[in-house]
Amino acid sequence: MHIFDRIPGKKITGFIIVLFPVILLAGDLIPATPPVAQIIPRIDTIHNDIRIDNYFWLRDRDDPRVMQYLNDENEYTEQIMAATAELQDSLYKEMLGRIKETDLNVPWRSDSFYYYSRTEQGKQYLIYCRKKWNLDAAEEIILDHNVLAESYEYYDIGSLSVSPDHRMIAYSVDTTGRENMTIFFKDLRNGKLMSGNIPNTGYPMAWANDNITFFYATTDETNRPHKIYSHKLNGEQPDKLIFEEKDISFWVDIKRTKDGHYLIIETGTHITTENYYLNADIPDDDFSIIDPRTTGIEYYIYHHNGYFYSLTNKNAPNFMITRAKIEKYGIGQWKKFISHQDSIKIETIEPFNNYIVIHERKHGLEQLEILNLREKTRHLVEFPESTYTFWLHDNHEFNCDTLRLTYMSLITPKTVYDYNMKTHQLHLKKQFEVLGNYDPAKYRSGRLMATGQDSTLIPISIVYRIDRQKANGPLVLDGYGAYGSSNEPYFSSNRLSLIDRGFAYAIAQVRGGGEMGRYWYDQGRLLNKLNTFYDFISCAEYLIDNNYTSKDSLVISGASAGGLLIGAVLNMNPDLCAIAIADVPFVDVINTMLDPTIPLTTLEYDEWGDPNNTEYYEYMKNYSPYDNVSQQEYPNILVTAGLNDPRVGYWESAKWVARLRTLKTDNNFLLLKTNLGTGHMGSSGRYDYLKEIAFEYAFILEILNKKE
Repeated sequence: MHIFDRIPGKKITGFIIVLFPVILLAGDLIPATPPVAQIIPRIDTIHNDIRIDNYFWLRDRDDPRVMQYLNDENEYTEQIMAATAELQDSLYKEMLGRIKETDLNVPWRSDSFYYYSRTEQGKQYLIYCRKKWNLDAAEEIILDHNVLAESYEYYDIGSLSVSPDHRMIAYSVDTTGRENMTIFFKDLRNGKLMSGNIPNTGYPMAWANDNITFFYATTDETNRPHKIYSHKLNGEQPDKLIFEEKDISFWVDIKRTKDGHYLIIETGTHITTENYYLNADIPDDDFSIIDPRTTGIEYYIYHHNGYFYSLTNKNAPNFMITRAKIEKYGIGQWKKFISHQDSIKIETIEPFNNYIVIHERKHGLEQLEILNLREKTRHLVEFPESTYTFWLHDNHEFNCDTLRLTYMSLITPKTVYDYNMKTHQLHLKKQFEVLGNYDPAKYRSGRLMATGQDSTLIPISIVYRIDRQKANGPLVLDGYGAYGSSNEPYFSSNRLSLIDRGFAYAIAQVRGGGEMGRYWYDQGRLLNKLNTFYDFISCAEYLIDNNYTSKDSLVISGASAGGLLIGAVLNMNPDLCAIAIADVPFVDVINTMLDPTIPLTTLEYDEWGDPNNTEYYEYMKNYSPYDNVSQQEYPNILVTAGLNDPRVGYWESAKWVARLRTLKTDNNFLLLKTNLGTGHMGSSGRYDYLKEIAFEYAFILEILNKKE
């Protein structure tokens, strides 16, 4: 039972909220002499095409010249930003002042325990706790992240899982940002750590029902979870290899079904999955396959009262639900349960004893449909706003009528509800407080539609103060557009430091994401990837043409694959904006996708294509940000990287900046900030994270001269 799993998107706020640029015109930033990376040509030939990479050497972090260059860039950035030190401190205190530092998450029940996490003023991390029988009982601290992290610069708890009998806890730890975990076991009866730590693991973990057998995933040299092992806490036998995924384009996961009856191994790519099952009461048996893999077919397994339910895209691009009875010697025939719909994409399902909850997306907006299995009725949950986002979590009780969810919008703070599926009523459990007299009535949010290059309508979510002077005001436009992930209209109290200074904040929900269904994703990947960039440019031009902003006041931002979007757009249309911010950007596309030793490369052929294929190589060459830097003027650019990043190598940012310095013809600012102690997600501590946001906001505000 994963009782403290990461909420989907938890870290996404780490890099989507962080970005927000603006323009250069005034401010007090003082020019300094930027470092110049040494040119050491490396010549590669593929498909009869010769490519010269002058900065390939920056990949070798063991080369002292590499660390010297990164340190020189950091020093240069510090020199440029020295004039903003007071502003950064002011922004940090401002954002911190909106947060209730000592706070409590809403407890949830599992068997006889109520679990919750809380924060304390001055402490960077969560404290995980529980109480037995009722909330008036004495508190038991089961894990204090702050104590564990005392001697570390970076300390992230990757996964945390309590045994079914609530006596043991397993948790994985990353102390570098490389997302290479070590699993620890703690006996909750005496509070002591057990011997037998397990290194080199990934996020997946699951308990069998005997409370002794524990399953986990190990990673290969590219950080791909590829093997599942069983571990006996009583030490009676060595860890046993249960499953190995030998296809280097697949990763593996393991999980318990919600009712605890089965363990499921899922292996897959971005477009193909395969699943195996095992009775959780008999952990020493072998896993059995459910359906063999077929390229392009995804299916996700849930268990409910003797049936497996499959959420599948087989002959159903937006997914449908089938089910099959579990029989003594296998699985019966799959039969349709919920049909495919062209206008509605099924995102996931949540089974309860008497209900099936369906998380859907219709015309780009999320909705919840509740199927009452006993009464054979169905209804939609009514939410208070027309534009919002939500996620389901902490629903560990199978036999109940209550659904736990967290709701927010661009103007509504994080709000936890319990929804009574029988009475159809939302019960407010907690709205997280925004200190400083925040009043949502002072703000306006909405949904706009830009017309794309091919006449496709692209949604834009936007928020601003109602007293904002609309015409040509400063605006941050954020984008992502990859992996079918939806860029949701979420709330950020940090963002108020921009909005209260006259900014609007907008999210371009471009193709490549999943906002408008599976078609939306397919139209923004592989040989359709250029649509992502064209859509973003169309969104920016729409906002400019309709006087929400101007080119001199527009900031564009993106992180990771969103950083690829920003890099491509800058090459295609460099005068689109005044400032661009790219956090941990994936910009060296061809070199990365040609190197199978780099984490994620082989796993992402279905997303970007395999450049060993001539067609994909030529297409990538058209948009790869690093390869398409040219002699032209660029706007002000801030780039970040994490030295230990396993998802996007630090060298991608470093190489891109080095090439930009050589070729760009303007005098605008170009800064690279490499965090030498973290990975893809930035700082692990909440206070350190706020300082990173304050740094980027200060860059924006100083250049746009919008400090007040």
